[in-house]
Amino acid sequence: MMRRQIAIFIAVIVFLLAAASGAPQTNAKGSYLIYVGTYTGPTSKGVYAYRFNAVTGKSTSLGLVAETTNPSFLAIDRTRRFLYAVNEISDYQGQKSGGVSAFAIDPKTGKLAFLNEVPSRGADPCYVTLDKSGKYVLVANYGGGNVAAFPILNDGRLSEAAAFIQHTGRGHDPERQEGPHAHEIELANDNRFAIAADLGLDELLIYHFDAAHGTLSPNNPPFAKLQPGSGPRHFTFHPSGKYVYVINEMGSTVTAFSYDAAHGTLREQQTISTLPKDFKGKNDTAEIEVHPNGKFLYGSNRGHDSIAVFAIGPKGMLKAVEYVSTEGKTPRSFAIDPTGSYLFAANQGSNKVVVFRIDSKTGHLSSIGEALDAPSPVCIKFVAID
Repeated sequence: MMRRQIAIFIAVIVFLLAAASGAPQTNAKGSYLIYVGTYTGPTSKGVYAYRFNAVTGKSTSLGLVAETTNPSFLAIDRTRRFLYAVNEISDYQGQKSGGVSAFAIDPKTGKLAFLNEVPSRGADPCYVTLDKSGKYVLVANYGGGNVAAFPILNDGRLSEAAAFIQHTGRGHDPERQEGPHAHEIELANDNRFAIAADLGLDELLIYHFDAAHGTLSPNNPPFAKLQPGSGPRHFTFHPSGKYVYVINEMGSTVTAFSYDAAHGTLREQQTISTLPKDFKGKNDTAEIEVHPNGKFLYGSNRGHDSIAVFAIGPKGMLKAVEYVSTEGKTPRSFAIDPTGSYLFAANQGSNKVVVFRIDSKTGHLSSIGEALDAPSPVCIKFVAID
């Protein structure tokens, strides 16, 4: 009896820690909803959903669950009740802005009920996330070159921006880096600092985040610089919180930083190519993610149309393992399921999401022969369901 009580106690603690950290929650039954954000057009009308069984690896389409314009990136709140989507447009009711939409999740049907929408405060919002308290939504506006934070009301709706930071300057490339282009903003594990990747400035900008008021203020130093022309797009924290990995869209590289959580500072350790040495074509990178076990890093190549796999050493250093075809065109994004067993690659150019099994010991990917029909897929998010 005592052992059983201890096991239950440990399970509860693990669950609470996962919820507090904002980490994806696993489900003992292996049952999940998958939400796919898209670019709308001739074939897509908004957000699509699938029911996924992590035990069998099988998915079932639930079809269109919310009609909305260009929901290119999604975020799920930690209670699994609400979904937030950016609307990647440049004209919001006459303003040079995109939108941010809030939806309520029906866990039985997967349908999304529209709650409200607010202006993102900048054109072409391309990334959305929640802080670790679940009280604020943060957005990166690519065209506007800025970031903003929005309070979440008790019913899941969004209020007007509590914070707005305009980036300034330009980068090395006169065509693609003529000004700032914020591409991601994400919170550190302790919720004290927010980091924004700006492709136009070749910088990771670091902000103090006030979780009580949702405000942002520059850290000291205020940014970490990348090599000129790198074009930092997305980044991810190692599960230990000691390292940050940035995928550079223009340079087709990954840069590894050590992270000082006490001061919110970054120190560059390594930059490594995402491409095999014999590749000569045009390529842009896109998504990056660390496996939940902290041993492997994955990054997507658009052009080579592959997932680059890296082993993570004891000091956070990377070593190339393999480059695996995504069996489609333009893998704009991918996601590792909460169990760490599967990688879903969103091939935007071929309208399908291809599923790979992950070998947790070697990091290797192998296609399971499962592909989800998804029009112009961009972003993938999982929701555990009972």
